[in-house]
Amino acid sequence: AQRILDREKARALCKITVAVGALSGIERIPLETCFPLAAEDTPCRDAVLVIDELPVEVECQACGARTRPPFPDLSCSACASRDTRVAQGYELIIKSVEIER
Repeated sequence: AQRILDREKARALCKITVAVGALSGIERIPLETCFPLAAEDTPCRDAVLVIDELPVEVECQACGARTRPPFPDLSCSACASRDTRVAQGYELIIKSVEIER
């Protein structure tokens, strides 16, 4: 976030939206709790944190379907194959920011 502020020559971050995958190891409540502490004494101190939770999606190597199986089962919901690759779920991404110039 600091790099974005520097690049845009902005004074403060007003809002930050992050995408958090279900398999990322990042829990919503601790992130919401810790964000104000981490942002303290930074240009992000007054920013609103918005968290978009991303479900697990797998891509089936057998049938090619991309499905959202019920966690923790990562089998294909279309054909039940266990030959799948996690296509979404490990992310921690800054999706957008609103800045004050």
